[in-house]
Amino acid sequence: MNERQIIDTIAALAGPADGRLLKGIGDDCAVIGGDSGRAWLLTLDTLIEGVHFDPAFHPPELLGRKAVSVNVSDIAAMGGRPCFALLSAGLPPGFDQDWFAAFARGLAGACADYGCRIIGGDTVASPAGYNFSLTVLGEAPAEQVLYRSSARVGDTIWVSGDLGLAAAGLALLSGGLGSGEAQFERLRAKHLDPPARVALGRELAASRLVHAMMDLSDGLATDLAHLCEESGVGARVIAADLPGPATLAAAARLVGADAEQWAIAGGEDFELLFTAPPEAADRLQAIGAACGLALSPVGSIVAGEGVILVRQGVDGRPVEQPIAYQGYDHFPDSGGGDDARRTR
Repeated sequence: MNERQIIDTIAALAGPADGRLLKGIGDDCAVIGGDSGRAWLLTLDTLIEGVHFDPAFHPPELLGRKAVSVNVSDIAAMGGRPCFALLSAGLPPGFDQDWFAAFARGLAGACADYGCRIIGGDTVASPAGYNFSLTVLGEAPAEQVLYRSSARVGDTIWVSGDLGLAAAGLALLSGGLGSGEAQFERLRAKHLDPPARVALGRELAASRLVHAMMDLSDGLATDLAHLCEESGVGARVIAADLPGPATLAAAARLVGADAEQWAIAGGEDFELLFTAPPEAADRLQAIGAACGLALSPVGSIVAGEGVILVRQGVDGRPVEQPIAYQGYDHFPDSGGGDDARRTR
């Protein structure tokens, strides 16, 4: 049973959304109807030592910040603002108190930056290694909440920022490569301390231009496949349009990896992936510029199912490759790819 099958099993037992539950399993957040036309957004994410982070090169203060950002990114993906957080901390025997104090400082600092507060949680003994789960509660106008399930045939597919940076940063850090080269600092920072695109998410939701949106946590190939499955559509992605800096290719050469594969399946970009009608392009670019972020069209939503990557062949004709669900699977009984979050 792979990760998708596990989630499907739980979702089937949970039943459909009803009453105040506007959206249950299957999106970035659960959505609960609130008062005065507001909706509550709830999300949870976990960081496990040896799976999501390696304390040998991940400073604890930055890890505390990341624990918040990866959850807040889900709130951003639905057009909301984060409000409250609950922390569950599993600490190993004889844990380093200074290490944990630095982690807690990073956690509190990120919460302050995003405008949310830690209001409770749990602490437990972990038999081996650190593990942290954070639940974040956010809010948004109910009529502006953006879901994965509303992409339409003919929509343009957009991403914010660059793709593949976190995967490249992890490869450099775990391999002990390029540590003295300033050109790679942005790649390392993207893995160690990724920002959540809250301001952009809220502006996109308020614009009413966007049909469907989610954050990029598992890589473009997997996350776009989720969006397409929820929307009942397919997608074509143009390889030449995938945004990434020249340093990504330089890092790939140093590590002996494929920059394009990082961009489509690396994971942990924590950028926003969204779809909108083609005529909204100029207004979307203006929103991105106002938020200090480049927005890039990378393909289109089509009838059918699956995600196709289109490259230009040596003869000038397009070459198509299915790429759906190429990201990491924690339980890869049915296959799976590499993941920017795998540390060992």
